[in-house]
Amino acid sequence: MTESEFLALADRTLSAIEAALERVSDDTDLDVECSRSGNVLTVDFADNGTKIIINSQAPMQEMWIAAKSGGFHYKREGGRWVNTRDGSEFYASLSRMASEQGGMPVEIRED
Repeated sequence: MTESEFLALADRTLSAIEAALERVSDDTDLDVECSRSGNVLTVDFADNGTKIIINSQAPMQEMWIAAKSGGFHYKREGGRWVNTRDGSEFYASLSRMASEQGGMPVEIRED
C-alpha cells in the first residue's frame, strides 16, 4: 500500500470511529466527545474524565490506540486492522475499550 493509500484509509477509519461515537452519544446516555487534530482522534468520556486516543502512524502503516487498558498497534491485513501482538480485530477491541471506559455497551464498526 502506498503512503497516500494508507493516509486515505486511516482518514476513513478515524471518520468512521467519530461517526459511530456520535451516534452512540445521540442514542444513549453516554457522554462522549470526539475531537480531531490531523491524524489524531481524541475520545473524551465526560463522566469519568478518561480518554482514548487513536492515531495513524504513516511510516509504519499502523493505527495506534492508547486507552486506559494500554497501548495497541494495528496493521492492515486481509482488509481489516489486526493487532500486531495478539491478532485481535481493531473495531472489536476499540468497542471493548470504549465500553469499559464509558461504563455501558458501545459498538463501533467500520462503515
